[in-house]
Amino acid sequence: MDDLRIKRAPRIEAEITVSGDKSISHRAVLIASLANGPCVLRGFSRSADCMNTVVAMRALGITIEQPEPEVLIVHGKKRKLTAPQGDINCGNSGTTMRLLAGMLAGQPFKSRLVGDGSLSKRPMARILEPLRLMGAKIEAEGEQETAPLRIEGAPLHGINYSMPVASAQLKSALLFAGLFAKGKTTMQEPVPTRNHTELMLNYFLVRTHKDETGVSVFGDHVPESRDFSIPGDISSAAFWLVAAAAQPGGHLLVREVGLNETRTGLLGVLVRMGAQVREAIEDVDQVEPRGIVEITGARLKATVIQGKEIPQLIDELPILAVAGALANGTTIIRHAQELRVKETDRIAAIAHNLRSMGGQVVELTDGLEIHGGAPLHGTRLSSFGDHRVAMAFAVAGMFAEGETVIQDVDCVATSYPGFEKMLSELCNPKGFRTTTPVISSLSHSRAEEE
Repeated sequence: MDDLRIKRAPRIEAEITVSGDKSISHRAVLIASLANGPCVLRGFSRSADCMNTVVAMRALGITIEQPEPEVLIVHGKKRKLTAPQGDINCGNSGTTMRLLAGMLAGQPFKSRLVGDGSLSKRPMARILEPLRLMGAKIEAEGEQETAPLRIEGAPLHGINYSMPVASAQLKSALLFAGLFAKGKTTMQEPVPTRNHTELMLNYFLVRTHKDETGVSVFGDHVPESRDFSIPGDISSAAFWLVAAAAQPGGHLLVREVGLNETRTGLLGVLVRMGAQVREAIEDVDQVEPRGIVEITGARLKATVIQGKEIPQLIDELPILAVAGALANGTTIIRHAQELRVKETDRIAAIAHNLRSMGGQVVELTDGLEIHGGAPLHGTRLSSFGDHRVAMAFAVAGMFAEGETVIQDVDCVATSYPGFEKMLSELCNPKGFRTTTPVISSLSHSRAEEE
């Protein structure tokens, strides 16, 4: 993909859908691979990250057909994986590497997980310690316990583990390891994180337990073969929701989007900032709720984002930082030090790009202090090889004077391969499908909730 060029966008008035949820797609492939027969997965994310998980499971002996771009038929083998012929390349996907590490820790063979340069710098110690406590033989070859990961399968036993960081990937890695462990494995979270893995295990009839102290899984269960439909990714929709929210009078309707309560924190933040937000859950038949989100934009006001809401907003913080730059007042993001160890140091990248566009921002150890309201101007910006940074600043370009050029945007395909097309349609809406407000018919108001 060439550089991405963006100019100030007209007012948004549109109805859209987004591609399948990336987090759910990863987990669906992994659990279906362990099931006792074929599973049809519809709405699968075509992102490069999710395809890395597909390629990995094929390397472990799982037959996966793809009759349509967003449909997979996964032929589960009753938890019986086969030794790979070589290294398993996880690409840029931390989810693939961490969740596979948990699954492979209990297999009767050796494996080695590798990734690209970015993934090879990301922290893996957080999963290594508890897996070793379960009896895993797993070593990190990189400095400071980073990838590649060398795994020698071993018998595992359940543990009761208090997680030092709020991480859905850590929790999920231990849940997958727990499937192959003797007894019960329990994770206690410091604050709740996205719960897709435990919901999907339940859907595939694997016994889990959740209470106020944590979530547990019981070993020696084979997932039941079932078909599954994946909702749209609210983290992908977040870019367009913020774009509409920051335009006074802008109006956006997103259909068929996932509305899992551990993923909708963005909507509450936008309400605090002054946007009008409505949501309606239309389908809960397959555990993961999906429905409609409708945004009517306003002149945004600053807010504070911190504490317990951070883990459920971690993917949305780059675009919320852009929202802060477009709002009146000072937006503060704290307790987000996890952003330092993503595909890039997202705190530093966001601060650099906002300053380049004329924004006023103070970089904090664990976040950002953004003095909003300053006019943004187009300029050449780096994505820093990070898909969420690239997409967030493409949205910033929709509000800037002149042309904004985002360099090195191939990374966008890791999570949202349809992003450029949607951006073009919203910035050049001739013939684009628009919608009339449906607020009065929706069943839930974030404004009322807040």
